[in-house]
Amino acid sequence: MLDQIIPDGAVRFRTQDEVEQLLLDTCRGSVVVQKAEILGRSGEGRNLLGFVIGGGGRRISLIAGNHSDEPVGPETLRHLVIALASEPERYGALLETFTFSIVPHSNPDGESRNGRWIEQWPDPEAYLEHAFRELPGRDVEFAFPDGRVENRAVSSLLVEQGPFEMHCSLHGMGFSDGAFLLIDRRWGFRTEDLQQRFRELAVAAGLGLHDHNRQGEKGFFYLGPGFNTTPEGEAMRTFFLSRGDEEMASRFRQSSMDYVRSLGGDPLCLVTEMPLFLIGREPPPEQDASSPYVDFRDRLKNAVGAGEQRQLLDEFEVRPFDLREAMRMQLSVIEAGLETLLKS
Repeated sequence: MLDQIIPDGAVRFRTQDEVEQLLLDTCRGSVVVQKAEILGRSGEGRNLLGFVIGGGGRRISLIAGNHSDEPVGPETLRHLVIALASEPERYGALLETFTFSIVPHSNPDGESRNGRWIEQWPDPEAYLEHAFRELPGRDVEFAFPDGRVENRAVSSLLVEQGPFEMHCSLHGMGFSDGAFLLIDRRWGFRTEDLQQRFRELAVAAGLGLHDHNRQGEKGFFYLGPGFNTTPEGEAMRTFFLSRGDEEMASRFRQSSMDYVRSLGGDPLCLVTEMPLFLIGREPPPEQDASSPYVDFRDRLKNAVGAGEQRQLLDEFEVRPFDLREAMRMQLSVIEAGLETLLKS
Protein backbone atom coordinates (compact mmCIF):
# COMPACT_ATOMS: atom_id res chain seq x y z
CA MET A 1 0.00 0.00 0.00
CA LEU A 2 2.72 2.50 0.88
CA ASP A 3 4.46 2.04 -2.46
CA GLN A 4 1.35 3.51 -4.13
CA ILE A 5 2.32 6.88 -2.65
CA ILE A 6 4.83 7.39 -5.47
CA PRO A 7 3.02 8.56 -8.63
CA ASP A 8 3.41 6.87 -12.00
CA GLY A 9 4.30 10.15 -13.66
CA ALA A 10 7.60 11.96 -13.66
CA VAL A 11 9.31 12.34 -10.30
CA ARG A 12 12.53 14.14 -9.46
CA PHE A 13 14.74 15.11 -6.58
CA ARG A 14 13.52 18.20 -4.74
CA THR A 15 15.59 20.41 -2.50
CA GLN A 16 14.84 21.21 1.11
CA ASP A 17 14.19 24.86 0.22
CA GLU A 18 11.73 23.78 -2.44
CA VAL A 19 9.65 21.41 -0.33
CA GLU A 20 10.01 22.70 3.25
CA GLN A 21 6.98 24.98 3.31
CA LEU A 22 4.81 22.37 1.58
CA LEU A 23 5.70 19.82 4.26
CA LEU A 24 5.00 22.19 7.13
CA ASP A 25 1.76 23.55 5.69
CA THR A 26 0.41 20.09 4.87
CA CYS A 27 1.17 18.77 8.33
CA ARG A 28 -0.03 21.74 10.32
CA GLY A 29 -3.47 21.40 8.78
CA SER A 30 -3.76 17.68 9.45
CA VAL A 31 -5.69 16.03 12.29
CA VAL A 32 -3.28 13.06 12.44
CA VAL A 33 -0.08 15.09 12.87
CA GLN A 34 1.07 15.53 16.47
CA LYS A 35 4.16 17.54 15.65
CA ALA A 36 5.50 19.42 12.64
CA GLU A 37 8.34 21.65 13.63
CA ILE A 38 11.88 22.87 13.15
CA LEU A 39 14.01 20.70 15.44
CA GLY A 40 17.03 22.93 15.08
CA ARG A 41 19.36 24.28 12.45
CA SER A 42 22.24 22.76 10.56
CA GLY A 43 25.81 23.95 10.78
CA GLU A 44 25.14 26.33 7.90
CA GLY A 45 21.80 27.50 9.26
CA ARG A 46 19.34 25.35 7.34
CA ASN A 47 16.23 24.05 9.08
CA LEU A 48 16.03 20.47 10.33
CA LEU A 49 12.43 19.32 10.16
CA GLY A 50 10.78 16.72 12.36
CA PHE A 51 7.30 15.22 12.18
CA VAL A 52 5.26 12.98 14.47
CA ILE A 53 2.29 11.44 12.67
CA GLY A 54 -0.34 8.99 13.92
CA GLY A 55 -1.76 8.00 17.27
CA GLY A 56 -0.95 4.32 17.65
CA GLY A 57 0.91 2.84 20.58
CA ARG A 58 3.64 1.23 18.47
CA ARG A 59 6.39 3.77 17.77
CA ILE A 60 8.39 3.88 14.55
CA SER A 61 11.44 6.03 13.67
CA LEU A 62 12.25 6.92 10.07
CA ILE A 63 15.26 9.02 9.08
CA ALA A 64 17.09 9.81 5.85
CA GLY A 65 19.95 11.90 4.53
CA ASN A 66 22.64 10.85 7.00
CA HIS A 67 24.97 10.45 4.03
CA SER A 68 24.76 13.56 1.92
CA ASP A 69 25.27 11.91 -1.48
CA GLU A 70 22.25 9.60 -1.03
CA PRO A 71 19.17 11.67 -1.99
CA VAL A 72 16.65 8.86 -2.63
CA GLY A 73 15.81 8.39 1.05
CA PRO A 74 14.97 12.03 1.77
CA GLU A 75 12.74 12.24 -1.28
CA THR A 76 10.99 9.02 -0.19
CA LEU A 77 10.25 10.35 3.29
CA ARG A 78 9.04 13.68 1.92
CA HIS A 79 6.45 11.81 -0.14
CA LEU A 80 5.52 9.69 2.88
CA VAL A 81 5.01 12.66 5.22
CA ILE A 82 2.75 14.42 2.73
CA ALA A 83 0.72 11.27 2.02
CA LEU A 84 0.13 10.35 5.66
CA ALA A 85 -0.76 13.91 6.64
CA SER A 86 -3.01 14.68 3.69
CA GLU A 87 -4.87 11.34 3.41
CA PRO A 88 -5.67 10.22 6.97
CA GLU A 89 -8.73 8.24 5.84
CA ARG A 90 -6.69 6.16 3.42
CA TYR A 91 -4.04 5.33 6.02
CA GLY A 92 -6.35 5.23 9.02
CA ALA A 93 -5.60 1.66 10.12
CA LEU A 94 -1.87 2.31 9.89
CA LEU A 95 -2.08 5.55 11.86
CA GLU A 96 -4.26 3.97 14.54
CA THR A 97 -1.66 1.24 15.11
CA PHE A 98 1.60 3.15 14.75
CA THR A 99 3.04 6.55 15.54
CA PHE A 100 5.74 7.66 13.10
CA SER A 101 8.59 9.99 14.04
CA ILE A 102 10.07 11.15 10.75
CA VAL A 103 13.12 13.26 9.89
CA PRO A 104 13.07 13.53 6.09
CA HIS A 105 16.54 15.02 5.84
CA SER A 106 19.13 15.05 8.62
CA ASN A 107 21.82 16.75 6.51
CA PRO A 108 20.48 19.59 4.34
CA ASP A 109 23.95 21.15 4.14
CA GLY A 110 25.21 17.97 2.49
CA GLU A 111 22.26 18.03 0.11
CA SER A 112 23.24 21.54 -0.95
CA ARG A 113 26.83 20.48 -1.61
CA ASN A 114 25.60 17.71 -3.89
CA GLY A 115 23.27 20.02 -5.76
CA ARG A 116 25.31 20.19 -8.97
CA TRP A 117 25.03 16.50 -9.80
CA ILE A 118 21.52 16.11 -8.37
CA GLU A 119 20.33 18.84 -10.74
CA GLN A 120 21.84 16.86 -13.64
CA TRP A 121 20.37 13.51 -12.60
CA PRO A 122 20.55 10.87 -14.07
CA ASP A 123 23.97 11.75 -15.54
CA PRO A 124 26.59 9.39 -14.01
CA GLU A 125 29.46 11.58 -15.15
CA ALA A 126 28.02 14.53 -13.24
CA TYR A 127 27.75 12.30 -10.18
CA LEU A 128 31.40 11.23 -10.46
CA GLU A 129 32.54 14.81 -10.86
CA HIS A 130 30.48 16.50 -8.16
CA ALA A 131 29.42 13.92 -5.54
CA PHE A 132 30.37 14.95 -2.01
CA ARG A 133 30.35 12.85 1.13
CA GLU A 134 31.56 13.71 4.62
CA LEU A 135 34.57 11.82 5.95
CA PRO A 136 34.49 9.90 9.25
CA GLY A 137 34.24 12.37 12.07
CA ARG A 138 31.75 14.43 10.11
CA ASP A 139 29.58 11.48 9.08
CA VAL A 140 26.07 12.13 10.45
CA GLU A 141 25.20 8.42 10.62
CA PHE A 142 28.02 7.73 13.09
CA ALA A 143 27.82 10.93 15.12
CA PHE A 144 24.90 10.20 17.46
CA PRO A 145 23.78 11.59 19.78
CA ASP A 146 25.67 14.89 19.70
CA GLY A 147 28.67 14.72 17.38
CA ARG A 148 27.19 17.45 15.18
CA VAL A 149 24.48 20.02 15.68
CA GLU A 150 22.35 18.02 13.26
CA ASN A 151 22.67 14.93 15.44
CA ARG A 152 21.68 16.88 18.54
CA ALA A 153 18.53 18.13 16.82
CA VAL A 154 17.50 14.69 15.56
CA SER A 155 18.33 13.06 18.90
CA SER A 156 16.04 15.48 20.71
CA LEU A 157 13.09 14.09 18.73
CA LEU A 158 14.19 10.48 19.23
CA VAL A 159 14.53 10.89 22.99
CA GLU A 160 11.17 12.58 23.24
CA GLN A 161 9.32 9.94 21.18
CA GLY A 162 11.23 6.75 22.03
CA PRO A 163 11.63 3.96 22.74
CA PHE A 164 10.82 2.59 19.29
CA GLU A 165 9.82 -0.80 17.94
CA MET A 166 11.38 -0.12 14.54
CA HIS A 167 13.98 2.25 13.15
CA CYS A 168 14.75 2.68 9.46
CA SER A 169 17.69 4.72 8.21
CA LEU A 170 17.28 5.15 4.46
CA HIS A 171 20.58 5.05 2.61
CA GLY A 172 21.89 4.36 -0.88
CA MET A 173 24.83 3.21 -2.97
CA GLY A 174 26.33 5.21 -5.81
CA PHE A 175 27.00 2.11 -7.90
CA SER A 176 25.72 -1.39 -7.23
CA ASP A 177 24.89 -4.65 -8.94
CA GLY A 178 21.53 -4.94 -7.20
CA ALA A 179 19.34 -4.29 -4.18
CA PHE A 180 20.84 -4.40 -0.69
CA LEU A 181 19.24 -4.41 2.76
CA LEU A 182 20.94 -4.29 6.16
CA ILE A 183 19.15 -5.92 9.10
CA ASP A 184 19.91 -5.69 12.82
CA ARG A 185 21.88 -8.81 13.79
CA ARG A 186 19.43 -9.50 16.61
CA TRP A 187 16.60 -9.74 14.10
CA GLY A 188 18.21 -11.73 11.31
CA PHE A 189 16.49 -14.99 12.25
CA ARG A 190 13.14 -13.23 12.79
CA THR A 191 12.91 -11.60 9.38
CA GLU A 192 12.55 -14.50 6.94
CA ASP A 193 9.29 -13.13 5.53
CA LEU A 194 10.76 -9.64 5.21
CA GLN A 195 13.80 -10.99 3.38
CA GLN A 196 11.62 -12.97 1.00
CA ARG A 197 9.53 -9.87 0.35
CA PHE A 198 12.71 -7.92 -0.44
CA ARG A 199 13.81 -10.58 -2.93
CA GLU A 200 10.42 -10.36 -4.62
CA LEU A 201 10.64 -6.56 -4.75
CA ALA A 202 14.05 -6.78 -6.39
CA VAL A 203 12.78 -9.16 -9.06
CA ALA A 204 9.74 -6.98 -9.73
CA ALA A 205 12.00 -3.94 -10.16
CA GLY A 206 14.30 -5.78 -12.56
CA LEU A 207 17.12 -5.87 -10.03
CA GLY A 208 19.51 -8.50 -8.88
CA LEU A 209 20.68 -8.74 -5.28
CA HIS A 210 23.90 -7.05 -4.23
CA ASP A 211 26.00 -10.01 -3.17
CA HIS A 212 29.15 -8.83 -1.43
CA ASN A 213 30.47 -10.70 1.61
CA ARG A 214 32.71 -8.37 3.63
CA GLN A 215 33.57 -11.13 6.11
CA GLY A 216 32.40 -9.10 9.09
CA GLU A 217 34.58 -6.09 8.26
CA LYS A 218 33.38 -3.04 10.22
CA GLY A 219 30.44 -5.07 11.53
CA PHE A 220 28.96 -6.01 8.15
CA PHE A 221 28.16 -9.70 8.63
CA TYR A 222 26.82 -11.66 5.70
CA LEU A 223 23.23 -12.93 5.93
CA GLY A 224 23.01 -14.09 2.32
CA PRO A 225 22.81 -12.55 -1.16
CA GLY A 226 21.29 -9.08 -0.77
CA PHE A 227 21.57 -8.97 3.03
CA ASN A 228 24.14 -7.94 5.64
CA THR A 229 23.81 -6.92 9.27
CA THR A 230 23.59 -3.25 10.14
CA PRO A 231 26.95 -1.71 11.11
CA GLU A 232 27.53 -0.57 14.67
CA GLY A 233 29.79 2.12 16.10
CA GLU A 234 31.57 -0.34 18.37
CA ALA A 235 32.38 -2.63 15.43
CA MET A 236 33.74 0.33 13.47
CA ARG A 237 35.97 1.35 16.36
CA THR A 238 37.17 -2.22 16.87
CA PHE A 239 38.06 -2.54 13.19
CA PHE A 240 40.30 0.52 13.18
CA LEU A 241 41.80 -0.25 16.59
CA SER A 242 42.79 -3.69 15.28
CA ARG A 243 44.80 -1.84 12.65
CA GLY A 244 46.40 0.43 15.21
CA ASP A 245 44.54 3.50 13.97
CA GLU A 246 43.27 5.00 17.22
CA GLU A 247 42.67 8.40 15.66
CA MET A 248 40.30 6.99 13.01
CA ALA A 249 38.57 4.80 15.62
CA SER A 250 37.84 7.89 17.70
CA ARG A 251 35.85 9.41 14.84
CA PHE A 252 33.09 6.82 15.13
CA ARG A 253 30.41 7.41 17.73
CA GLN A 254 27.01 5.72 17.82
CA SER A 255 25.10 5.08 14.63
CA SER A 256 21.44 6.07 14.51
CA MET A 257 20.67 2.36 14.99
CA ASP A 258 22.89 2.18 18.08
CA TYR A 259 21.29 5.28 19.52
CA VAL A 260 17.71 4.14 18.96
CA ARG A 261 18.55 0.81 20.60
CA SER A 262 20.04 2.66 23.59
CA LEU A 263 16.63 4.25 24.21
CA GLY A 264 15.23 0.88 25.20
CA GLY A 265 13.31 -2.07 23.88
CA ASP A 266 14.29 -4.37 21.04
CA PRO A 267 13.85 -2.29 17.88
CA LEU A 268 13.97 -3.83 14.44
CA CYS A 269 16.64 -1.70 12.74
CA LEU A 270 16.83 -1.62 8.95
CA VAL A 271 19.07 0.22 6.52
CA THR A 272 17.96 0.36 2.89
CA GLU A 273 20.72 0.67 0.30
CA MET A 274 19.09 1.69 -2.96
CA PRO A 275 21.46 2.05 -5.95
CA LEU A 276 21.68 5.27 -7.91
CA PHE A 277 23.39 3.52 -10.79
CA LEU A 278 23.37 -0.16 -11.73
CA ILE A 279 26.29 -2.12 -13.11
CA GLY A 280 24.90 -4.05 -16.04
CA ARG A 281 27.84 -6.28 -16.88
CA GLU A 282 27.28 -9.93 -16.04
CA PRO A 283 29.53 -11.64 -13.47
CA PRO A 284 32.29 -13.88 -14.85
CA PRO A 285 31.69 -17.64 -14.84
CA GLU A 286 34.84 -18.31 -12.81
CA GLN A 287 33.91 -18.95 -9.19
CA ASP A 288 36.99 -17.22 -7.79
CA ALA A 289 36.81 -14.18 -10.06
CA SER A 290 35.87 -10.82 -8.57
CA SER A 291 32.35 -9.59 -9.17
CA PRO A 292 31.74 -6.76 -11.65
CA TYR A 293 30.89 -4.53 -8.67
CA VAL A 294 34.21 -5.14 -6.92
CA ASP A 295 36.11 -4.84 -10.20
CA PHE A 296 34.37 -1.56 -11.08
CA ARG A 297 34.86 -0.15 -7.57
CA ASP A 298 38.56 -0.94 -7.50
CA ARG A 299 39.25 0.33 -11.00
CA LEU A 300 37.25 3.51 -10.42
CA LYS A 301 39.50 4.37 -7.48
CA ASN A 302 42.49 4.40 -9.82
CA ALA A 303 40.81 6.03 -12.82
CA VAL A 304 42.53 9.24 -13.89
CA GLY A 305 40.38 11.96 -15.40
CA ALA A 306 36.93 12.06 -16.92
CA GLY A 307 38.02 10.06 -19.97
CA GLU A 308 38.97 6.96 -18.00
CA GLN A 309 35.86 7.25 -15.86
CA ARG A 310 33.67 7.49 -18.95
CA GLN A 311 35.38 4.42 -20.39
CA LEU A 312 34.58 2.47 -17.23
CA LEU A 313 30.94 3.56 -17.31
CA ASP A 314 30.67 2.20 -20.86
CA GLU A 315 32.65 -0.97 -20.18
CA PHE A 316 30.52 -1.93 -17.16
CA GLU A 317 27.25 -0.92 -18.87
CA VAL A 318 26.36 1.48 -16.06
CA ARG A 319 22.80 2.80 -16.14
CA PRO A 320 20.64 4.81 -13.71
CA PHE A 321 18.13 3.00 -11.55
CA ASP A 322 14.65 4.47 -11.91
CA LEU A 323 13.95 6.91 -9.07
CA ARG A 324 10.30 5.88 -8.79
CA GLU A 325 11.24 2.23 -8.36
CA ALA A 326 13.89 3.10 -5.77
CA MET A 327 11.41 5.06 -3.66
CA ARG A 328 8.73 2.41 -4.03
CA MET A 329 11.16 -0.23 -2.84
CA GLN A 330 12.09 1.82 0.22
CA LEU A 331 8.44 2.32 1.13
CA SER A 332 7.77 -1.39 0.60
CA VAL A 333 10.64 -2.25 2.95
CA ILE A 334 9.14 0.03 5.60
CA GLU A 335 5.76 -1.65 5.14
CA ALA A 336 7.32 -5.13 5.31
CA GLY A 337 9.06 -4.11 8.53
CA LEU A 338 5.74 -3.03 10.02
CA GLU A 339 4.21 -6.36 9.02
CA THR A 340 7.12 -8.15 10.72
CA LEU A 341 6.35 -6.29 13.94
CA LEU A 342 2.69 -7.22 13.77
CA LYS A 343 3.60 -10.89 13.42
CA SER A 344 6.21 -10.90 16.19
